Amino acid sequence: MAEFLTDIETIRARARQEIDKGPVTDAYGADLGRVLQVLNEALATEIVCTLRYKRHYFTATGLFSEPVAAEFLEHAREEQEHADRFAGRIVQLGGEPDFDPDTLTGRAHAQYDASGDLVAMIKEDLIAERVAIAAYTEIAQWLGDKDPTTRRVFEDVLAQEEEHADDMRGLLERLPQERPGPAS
Repeated sequence: MAEFLTDIETIRARARQEIDKGPVTDAYGADLGRVLQVLNEALATEIVCTLRYKRHYFTATGLFSEPVAAEFLEHAREEQEHADRFAGRIVQLGGEPDFDPDTLTGRAHAQYDASGDLVAMIKEDLIAERVAIAAYTEIAQWLGDKDPTTRRVFEDVLAQEEEHADDMRGLLERLPQERPGPAS
């Protein structure tokens, strides 16, 4: 049988100390304050993405808008689920999820978009997904083994963001693109 690095009596004694910290023990290796800040930035990102996708869902028009709008709505729901996961992890770590609408876009990695053209909407959503992919990849690498649970949350969300980017790229490939008109 493998031995623990720390004897069980010491682990039990430590578990009784600072019981109010919940899952954050002496073994937690990350900078908790910074992790909570990063989680709140990701929460803001997901809320902004939810709002952007919702706007695009409601304002998509044109010949090809119905299936694209349906994709926007599905992504909006999934982005909200991501926000909920980040908020839940913040609370689990003893932090406060920041839903303040006055500072939301300033804290988010992705930007809000109010494009009126269907192709522009898809492009902006693809850009936002790519921003989230780059940020969440970097965050997961930064967390490493210091906070494996938060890292896994980011990795799970990252996998879905990659699917979203692939969906948006696929929509762009299927939609007719604007062609430049003849030169005058």
